[in-house]
Amino acid sequence: MAAFSILFGLVFATNIYSILGLPEDLIYGYECIENKCVKFQLNEGNWNSALSLPVCYMLCSDSIGTLWPKPNGNVKHESYLLHIDRRNILFNAPTHLPQYAHFWQVNEERFAKILENKLPNKEIIKKGGYPMKILINIDSDNSEFEQIPKLTLSTDESYKLDVTKGDNNILADIRATTFFGIRHGLETLSQLIVYDDIRRELQILANVSLSDEPAFKWRGLLLDTARNFYSVKAIKRTLDAMASVKLNTFHWHIIDSQSFPMEIKTRPELHKIGAYSQRKVYTHEDIAQIVEYGRARGIRVMPEFDAPAHVGEGWQHKNMTACFKAKPWQNYCVEPPCGQLDPTVDDMYSVLQDIYQDMFDLFDPDVFHMGGDEVSFTCWNSTKSIIDWMIGMGWELKTSDFIHLWGHFQMEAMRRVDYVTKQKQIPIILWTSKLTDPAHIEKYLNKKRYFIQIWTRRDDSQVLDILKRGFQIIVSNHDALYFDCGGANWVGEGNNWCSPYIGWQKVYDNRMEVVAEHYISQVLGAEAAVWSEQIDEQNLDQRLWPRASALAERLWSNPSGNWRQAEARILLHRENLVKNGIAAEPLQPEWCLQSQKECSISDA
Repeated sequence: MAAFSILFGLVFATNIYSILGLPEDLIYGYECIENKCVKFQLNEGNWNSALSLPVCYMLCSDSIGTLWPKPNGNVKHESYLLHIDRRNILFNAPTHLPQYAHFWQVNEERFAKILENKLPNKEIIKKGGYPMKILINIDSDNSEFEQIPKLTLSTDESYKLDVTKGDNNILADIRATTFFGIRHGLETLSQLIVYDDIRRELQILANVSLSDEPAFKWRGLLLDTARNFYSVKAIKRTLDAMASVKLNTFHWHIIDSQSFPMEIKTRPELHKIGAYSQRKVYTHEDIAQIVEYGRARGIRVMPEFDAPAHVGEGWQHKNMTACFKAKPWQNYCVEPPCGQLDPTVDDMYSVLQDIYQDMFDLFDPDVFHMGGDEVSFTCWNSTKSIIDWMIGMGWELKTSDFIHLWGHFQMEAMRRVDYVTKQKQIPIILWTSKLTDPAHIEKYLNKKRYFIQIWTRRDDSQVLDILKRGFQIIVSNHDALYFDCGGANWVGEGNNWCSPYIGWQKVYDNRMEVVAEHYISQVLGAEAAVWSEQIDEQNLDQRLWPRASALAERLWSNPSGNWRQAEARILLHRENLVKNGIAAEPLQPEWCLQSQKECSISDA
């Protein structure tokens, strides 16, 4: 830190104390001692050499402590800070890509808002500072620039960022081959800027060169909007938080047995009788708005229509379901109300096709989720029309026959997906289930077409069985990535089924290579899941953040260290989430943020 002290002294040689006076609420400054920020009480004698907390976090380690997620590439920087003028930032985006103009504007406004949110009181901010020019350099020869940006599994999200001091300004040069790489670079740039509450100015780390790219291409969150409804505003807030940590997939579990809150224009009865109220329906306009909001923030919004189980409300007058609202519910399904599609009703597939048509028109997904979990054979076996159909087909009523019925449904449903997509062979995701057991998976599912989302425990033997058969997977093991775990049982006494609560530490240390072993190349990435039986938009932020940030760093840079190396940074990151309007849960007393590495129990 000697070099930093010298440079810091040169840049801030003015006696700020004599000019501005000591703010009444400012008590402590910090110094870097052995890679740890140590606080001390401010006075006139030590004011000029003191570091503010975010400045100290930024510089007092081998890495840049304000970055989350940690970069996954080469990082070079000097401990050189300069005062910037937030009102004099020139955003120099390409002008020869008119179809991108909206996306540049959105991200310029977002960048300015992030900087503004760093300021506790705009009235006391020191005037002046260096102007900054942000240079966007993008490979416009790429054919994808003929259309609006679309994230796919082959999208290059890498970027390079250089920050240097010019003659009389600061230059930030971001280079990438796609819009998504540029967007990630802007997010990183915003984290290189901190508010120094001692000097009352925004400061930037002014000599930085880094290259960065994600370790995994699928970095997601699942939100269930059927058990409890979430407003468009709450979903957008979630997308903003996701963008801040470079998560790129919003998995929208939009419909379930409890409610059907999506407008289907050709089948309006589904949402008219299936939603909790007509105020709790996502219209086509709502969905289009959310999809575009996510796209501008580097996020794919992917719908899930879970079937053949997890259907109910909205379908009750169609004679296309089995055991809807059957009692006692625990004999027929995992939670009330029960309901499954009847695979033997031909007209049901026409309704499915209309639902798929609206979903593909609105979301234009590069991957589609068809659900496929928790199918109850007891439910089907209690339905006379299904039993009669199976007997008429010459089948028996054994488990293997109901598996075959399920396979029949999946094949017919897939035909409808292929019809509405004009045979584009869109990849399909299914949850782990009896259909993905080793005895059945290759008979009914094609590894070239299906991805399997793992929701069992990390050490479930089925995971390696699926990988050995060549399937690619998305990891959502419930023992680390189900964020609804931990709480009262909502159907009886005790705690909910997957208790206890999962701390951010377990999320952070949930390594993909431990899940997949030497099949790691078949892991697309992972998702955290928010199932909403006991969550709605009033407690969504606390349930998601900053635990989802822990997942984001694991998937972006996959650090070799464990949660202990990340603890100090995630405390500061949580503060930044709150400043940006995310009601993230506190992880420790604020004293621990101000007293770095003083709270955790030692490994020894």
